[in-house]
Amino acid sequence: MKIITADKISKTVADLCAEANFVLRKDVLSQLKNAYRKESLRRAKDILKATIDNSAVAQRERLAICQDTGLPCVFVELGQEVVIKGDLKNAINKGIENGYREGYLRASIIKDPLSRGVSGYGPAIIHLDLVKGRKLKLTVLPKGFGCENKTQLKMFKPTEEIMQVKKFIVEAVKAAGPDACPPFVVGVGIGGSAEYACLLAKKALLRNLKAKASNLEKELLQQINQLKIGPMGLGGKTTALAVNIETFPTHIAGLPVAVNISCHALRSAAKAI
Repeated sequence: MKIITADKISKTVADLCAEANFVLRKDVLSQLKNAYRKESLRRAKDILKATIDNSAVAQRERLAICQDTGLPCVFVELGQEVVIKGDLKNAINKGIENGYREGYLRASIIKDPLSRGVSGYGPAIIHLDLVKGRKLKLTVLPKGFGCENKTQLKMFKPTEEIMQVKKFIVEAVKAAGPDACPPFVVGVGIGGSAEYACLLAKKALLRNLKAKASNLEKELLQQINQLKIGPMGLGGKTTALAVNIETFPTHIAGLPVAVNISCHALRSAAKAI
């Protein structure tokens, strides 16, 4: 058994909050640079350059990549041979508050979604997976809500043809348009139940954008980029940097499909302890 204290978890989460908000993921930055090299429309090229320059300033000056520092989502992979000394949930939320406060990151979370009120630093959305081994892996994904608001879910009939599934995904991106700050990373979840398809779509955003894409992912990316929404919705070759799909077994009577879009500032950071 391996013992991990609540204080160590809080410190790790706080550090990940800063890293995710100040340092753009290398795979995302690489794809933005590729898009810049391939772009021929001057306006789109200028926007991509400004986006790339912004990430450099954010990392150098320890400033938020975007003023919307998101709703913190924390993905926990808990090894079955790990013992947590203390309260895991409280430790994570303490780490979120400390990380956001110390990093001067915007407090965007309201406790009552209906009456609203004064915003604070949490609680975070926590997803827990039990895995084999003696490690605890923590991943912080600060999800901005300009793009989160464009999430779509459709419960297809199991007899639906793949063409209709592809059409739904492309139309979801088209509906997002300029409002979700393209170029996007498009996370897709297929299978499971309604809520699990949505979780799969969000988990898909954590996958390295430079990983080998499936034929379906390549086809969807091509179709999405043919929309020519372009960087910040002003036209150009790159509407999306990548399409990542995650699947899970489902019921014989259903075919859930969820689309979770990220803006160009796809931020996440992970560490195993």
